[in-house]
Amino acid sequence: MANVATHPQTAPTAPAALTAAEIAALALSLAHLGTGPQATTARRALHTLLDAAPHDDVVTTTLATLTTPLDTSTSDRARVVAAAITEHRVVRLCYGDAGANVTIREVEPVTCLVHRDHWYLVGWCRMRRGVRAFRFDRILAVESTGLLARHRRADRYLPFQRRRAD
Repeated sequence: MANVATHPQTAPTAPAALTAAEIAALALSLAHLGTGPQATTARRALHTLLDAAPHDDVVTTTLATLTTPLDTSTSDRARVVAAAITEHRVVRLCYGDAGANVTIREVEPVTCLVHRDHWYLVGWCRMRRGVRAFRFDRILAVESTGLLARHRRADRYLPFQRRRAD
């Protein structure tokens, strides 16, 4: 039959473990997909990938958060953050901390992560001149400034990562 490609059959192999940075990227991409059929299928695939090994309560809760669609307003903020990460653009956050103190900050977003019940934006905070994590549910507003952010490797901004000498 013309124009038909065939592939040799190979034995299935166990999927490679995902790095924390890869999980964060997949999760952020899923976060703002909404609840359509593609999003549901993608979340189920991520859940299957991550369920390969037994997990403690913290990981189980985190996986549930990763695979649950975000509400509309959080999804909108996630979309702005995801675009800024992809385009290496600085964002301006209106952020309310745990003590209800509200600040306006310029942040060079690096990645997002989920821990237990919460999504976090991780990046370089220009106001504090250091790495900070911002809970999505405490981000009151976010906008791109259009300014270029310094390129930073996500694996250096995720918790529990082994540091390597460069």
